[in-house]
Amino acid sequence: MEKPDTTVASLAGATKRYGALTALNGLDLMLHRGELLALLGPNGAGKSTAIGLLLGLVRADAGRVELFGKDPQHIDARRRIGVMLQSAMLPGTLTVAELLRQTMSYYPAPRRQEETVQLAGIADLLQRRYANLSGGQQRRVQFAIALCGRPELLFLDEPTVGMDIDARQKLWIAIRRLVNEGCAVVLTTHYLEEAEALAQRVVVLAKGRVLSEGSVDALRSRVALTRIRCISDLDPEALAQWPHVTRAERDGERLHLHSDAPEKVLRRLLDADPALSELEVRRAGLAEAFTALTHETDSEKEVA
Repeated sequence: MEKPDTTVASLAGATKRYGALTALNGLDLMLHRGELLALLGPNGAGKSTAIGLLLGLVRADAGRVELFGKDPQHIDARRRIGVMLQSAMLPGTLTVAELLRQTMSYYPAPRRQEETVQLAGIADLLQRRYANLSGGQQRRVQFAIALCGRPELLFLDEPTVGMDIDARQKLWIAIRRLVNEGCAVVLTTHYLEEAEALAQRVVVLAKGRVLSEGSVDALRSRVALTRIRCISDLDPEALAQWPHVTRAERDGERLHLHSDAPEKVLRRLLDADPALSELEVRRAGLAEAFTALTHETDSEKEVA
């Protein structure tokens, strides 16, 4: 028995040029139901262009773009998505409740306002005018607006910019709930810990192509580095010369080391400083993997 197709949107060989600049160079990308995809890459990698194609905001010069099996500009396809862009021009004189009612009116079967308000955590903002909200509060309202149509595919572009830690954590909980309910989510963010916490799959773009794709663990495994932190009087310049230490630096009384063979380095550290304390060992995170991947691309460009 064949497995059901979970694809909700796709790019196949998508190419987009702006004059002499090639923003996308034959990009293949698939989005699946019930999956959060983090789309990462340095500035100019093609992330915004890829999302613009899927939203029907721009047209590909070559290749195929589909949204729920249709052209992304088809109204039936567009009604099945929600979008939270990095910036939004909303009428500041309207209250949050009025904005929600206005947005709900665009959809034949919108999400109930009470459910949207609860998901986005904006019950305390309903009677306030949008223009009088802080940046973080406006982002929460924009998230609520993106949910009004009960989207099957949700685009989140830097969703937690301007939010405090508590609001960010609550948004993460809401996003996980949506994914568990079967919604596909595309996340672009400069907060790599956010992608690490939420994504089932990560796609790293560079120069309009897929540089790497896989789970967070798969990407992390490509960087065989472990971070070691401790309090010690040892000289970081001397430690940097040790085998298997790729970097060593001091921050106040703390030493920070990166190692590709942490067990060997730890034994030598403890022998060199029996008074060493507050030892922490942590494997490389998504941020290190992302930096290493994009650095490799830059190095290849320089060699070329």
